Amino acid sequence: MTTTVLVAGATGDLGGRIVRALRQHDTSVRVLTRPHGSPAADRLAAEDGVEVVRADYGDHAALTRALDGVEVVVSAVSGTRPVIVDAQRALLAAAVDAGVERFVPSDYAADYRSITPGTNRNFELRREFAAAVDAAPIRATSVLNGAFTDMLTGQAPLVLFDRQRVLFWSSADQVLDFTTKDDVARTTAFVALDPAAPRVVEVAGDRVTSRSIAATMSRLTGTPFRLQWAGTAGTLSAMARVGRRLSKAGDDEPFPAWQGMQYFVSMFSGEAELHHVDNDRYGVLPWTSVEDVLAAHVGRRD
Repeated sequence: MTTTVLVAGATGDLGGRIVRALRQHDTSVRVLTRPHGSPAADRLAAEDGVEVVRADYGDHAALTRALDGVEVVVSAVSGTRPVIVDAQRALLAAAVDAGVERFVPSDYAADYRSITPGTNRNFELRREFAAAVDAAPIRATSVLNGAFTDMLTGQAPLVLFDRQRVLFWSSADQVLDFTTKDDVARTTAFVALDPAAPRVVEVAGDRVTSRSIAATMSRLTGTPFRLQWAGTAGTLSAMARVGRRLSKAGDDEPFPAWQGMQYFVSMFSGEAELHHVDNDRYGVLPWTSVEDVLAAHVGRRD
């Protein structure tokens, strides 16, 4: 029988990829948007096999109606506390009341479960919501994938392309987990359709170090890329705390500069490293490597 999956946050980058991945399977995809709608939601509504439903997260009755007949909720919402905690709690409560069988929260990150309190705001919001999920009478699966590989060529300034440097904090040999958004979306679709999925599914498109990234960049460009020590993870954590206090945006922005620092703290301290990666859970699949992403980026720059 066709599985009905509702995707929240489908108009976002990752959410849209998840919708496309689900449509590769025998699924009925329902997309949840706010009542006022958006051009992105209208485009989704025009696709075969996609139904758009509208409800405000503050309207429990409307949310519950939107979930009628849904077997799996996949959340791909993005934001700070009002979204990751408050909106998802509303979605979770409606899912329970609608009789939804399974819930996939919007995690899609490194392992936030063991990070030191106060070192990563976004991870702590996910950990807070995870406690609510675990207390709810519904089966849940979180997808943990490390950092998005796509960020290496943009938002995450680990590779200094123009200076031929690769940064590291504390240790150049700390294992770093990366997965592309498309590979995360593919995994999420498999998870949504897997009634036996465990509480957490860990995948990593690639597992590298700053040292191996420097070697990769040297090979790809023919120019030596050198390692550059940027301090310790503890020093970076202190800098992030200062940046957070001085930030004019406060805690409203999902990814301010200081949050990026906090992500590197979690990765280079080793606290967020994945320890139970199972890339073959859904068969032997191709995974996009860090080298693949860097090679494509270098090719575009040439």
